[in-house]
Amino acid sequence: MPLIVLHLDDHLVAIDKPPGLLVHRTQLAAQEDAAALQLLRDQLDRPVWPVHRLDRGTSGVLLFALSAEVASLLGALFEQGRMDKRYLALVRGWPLNDAGVVDHPLARDPEQPSAGQTMLEAQTRWRVLQRAEWPIATDARFATTRVALLEAEPLQGRRHQIRRHLKHIAHPILGDATHGKGPLNRAVAAHLGLQRLWLHARELVLDHPVTGAPLRLQAPPADGWPCS
Repeated sequence: MPLIVLHLDDHLVAIDKPPGLLVHRTQLAAQEDAAALQLLRDQLDRPVWPVHRLDRGTSGVLLFALSAEVASLLGALFEQGRMDKRYLALVRGWPLNDAGVVDHPLARDPEQPSAGQTMLEAQTRWRVLQRAEWPIATDARFATTRVALLEAEPLQGRRHQIRRHLKHIAHPILGDATHGKGPLNRAVAAHLGLQRLWLHARELVLDHPVTGAPLRLQAPPADGWPCS
């Protein structure tokens, strides 16, 4: 299946990345044959440059440049936070409030212990879009499991920022093998008939790096997304 192209002009291209697809090949996943960068390059029959990342399990808007010069301009926009990024996240539990901000510094490398690392400023806005109760029992005290669909807006681009921040407020994203609970993730996968990280990059808003025109890139969640 070809990648879904959301936007294409002379300078950049945006796709709707499916969950489970790497952005580009790495030494840690050297056995993987497919990655978005290589697939898109072959689909367009021209070089492309990645300008930001989505976790392998995350779906949604992924932006590439069509030249090294535009990649540098886009990279500066991301570095300076001059765009709005909005995600959908399906989480465990019901937040007490309808909206809030997680203001919690994060270690630069989430793969390493935080002790001794530089702590980076990080804030994530969130709001509840929907609450639901599913017939999933992973605790003998309860016959159901509460879940919530959130919109999350990271104000920076720290690695795994949304995943780490939602864990910090005790509402980990369902399907998150690193920050969630294995028994619950497996029960949710059985209930929905699909195993994945329930995090989706729904919207990216920025000024075009060449023309300056406002650009709104959107990827609706795929069919089968619960609570959406």
